[in-house]
Amino acid sequence: MRLTRHRGLLSGAGCALCLVLVTNLSSSAVAQDTDQSAPPSKSSVSRKKPTSPIAMVNLVNLLVQQGVVTEEQGKALIKQAEDQASVARESAKDVSVKAVEAAKAANAAAAAAMPAGTKRVTYVPEFVKKQIRDELKEEVMKTAARDNWASPGLYPEWASRIRLYGDFRARYEGDYYPSGNASLVNFGAINGGSPFDMLGASYPPSLDTDQDRNRIRLRARLGIDANVYDGFSVGLRLATGDSNSPVSTNQTLGSSGGNFSKYQIWLDRAFLKYQPIENVAFKVGRFENPFFAPSELVWDQDLNFDGFAVQTKYEIAPGVVPFANAGAFPIYNTDLNFGSTNFANSNAGNPVKYSSQDKWLFGGQLGVSWKPAQDYTVKFAAAYYDFSNVQGRVSSPCVVLSATDSCNTDNLRPSFAQNGNTYMFLRNVVPNGASEYQYFGLASPFRDVVLTGLIDFGQFHPVHITLDGEYVRNVAFNSASIGSVAVNNLGPDFGIAAPGTFAGGANGWFGRITVGYPELTKLWDWNVNFGYKYIESDAVIDAFTDSDFGAVGGLGGTNLKGYIIGGNLGLSSNVWLAARWMSANSISGAPYTSDVFQLDLNAKF
Repeated sequence: MRLTRHRGLLSGAGCALCLVLVTNLSSSAVAQDTDQSAPPSKSSVSRKKPTSPIAMVNLVNLLVQQGVVTEEQGKALIKQAEDQASVARESAKDVSVKAVEAAKAANAAAAAAMPAGTKRVTYVPEFVKKQIRDELKEEVMKTAARDNWASPGLYPEWASRIRLYGDFRARYEGDYYPSGNASLVNFGAINGGSPFDMLGASYPPSLDTDQDRNRIRLRARLGIDANVYDGFSVGLRLATGDSNSPVSTNQTLGSSGGNFSKYQIWLDRAFLKYQPIENVAFKVGRFENPFFAPSELVWDQDLNFDGFAVQTKYEIAPGVVPFANAGAFPIYNTDLNFGSTNFANSNAGNPVKYSSQDKWLFGGQLGVSWKPAQDYTVKFAAAYYDFSNVQGRVSSPCVVLSATDSCNTDNLRPSFAQNGNTYMFLRNVVPNGASEYQYFGLASPFRDVVLTGLIDFGQFHPVHITLDGEYVRNVAFNSASIGSVAVNNLGPDFGIAAPGTFAGGANGWFGRITVGYPELTKLWDWNVNFGYKYIESDAVIDAFTDSDFGAVGGLGGTNLKGYIIGGNLGLSSNVWLAARWMSANSISGAPYTSDVFQLDLNAKF
């Protein structure tokens, strides 16, 4: 016999023998304890006998040699073990016969189930099994990688090309006006509605300059960027807003009818982008400001551009990256049906259609970003913006008998305005002694030269010191020609076309210092800033500049000077608190002062 054949005996049938050994060992131990002087019993088992291949027999011989059991007891134990082993062998043979029969039956069933010609392999080597496993794993992983169905958190291939983003802002805003402010004409309200009767008894609509206001406002925006293929991508964004104002997406709670009425959602962006190489991009549609503009002196941060733009940059040396931006943007497109609605200005009784009064912005910017050291960045740019057909022009002699009558230059009036620009009469109304319905247009053309700069000192990282500034001059401004037609910005006098010397200007500048973390990424990240702004009446078109500074009647604009102080505090990743105080005074014309406080809770994803 071999030891391997008796493993079952040791674990199964050998349990009885173990019990006998334990009992005998216990008896021997008791005997030895009771008679320490008794000589060991003699054993007939030879001490020179070779070791048996059966472990249990060897154990019994060892016990006999040590005098633990007698030779007779040892023989009895060995015989008992052999008898039990014999029983175990017979049982194993019976089990083996039954197993062979079951295997034959299973093989027969499998052969009957397999198609003709199928070969059955009864034994597969381990290296073949490993090869099969590897091939199957490779095939499955290729399928999983292609379809992304085996990776938690991933989406199908088409979904991986879409990026969803958005932000939310809740704001408390207080607008405060000290006593002594003059009343200001709301030219935007006139031009956006019915013309104002200059001979009527009523006052023109005016902006709020003396009644404090407190508002709770929110802004919510949701956007999608989708990578289409081969350098093409599409962007869409929806946003809230009290109106279709181009410079604000704020929604005042309790407005729009009140009583928990629902609010409107506007199409804020929609564009197609083509980027054939990394450093060149073309955009068409409605998209974010394509020009480098860290401040809001010329462009409000919420302003989006309609039209076409191209952006390019190229690193000519380590840390030196020149860039260029340019585009053409329609500001206003004339209604195809624009024309007269009255009989006096008709042709043989038929209404006359007037020519197009389309308005455009053509802009270009050149700049350079320079990183002379690892913790020091400089960025400068010069831009030129040419606004075409935005200046008002006096109409042909026009008979106006009611507020619904039109004249041929009516569409030169701004479709949206804030406050500050100089205005002129648009209509050459034929006197009738009863009424004079009038619209107003911009008295100045606009061709702006803008210099922009930013310097970032990062020597104290993560705290940075950043200086940014901007200067603008309207090179098309002509004080004499504008003063001859101006109806506002006429010194200290009030009203429309009140007597006084024209005091408007064409220059503007802004400077700011910011200290703290450039980005708020975690709790307690912070920064504070202080800036000063000076922007004369006709330096820029007031419709597109900062909508918060000044807050005359809730609108921003030009003809303002004053300071801005603010700060930001991180509350969590992508959540932060912001506060700003803005104090502004008029530069020319009717005097007014306003202070604005804003407290914002922001979140983005």
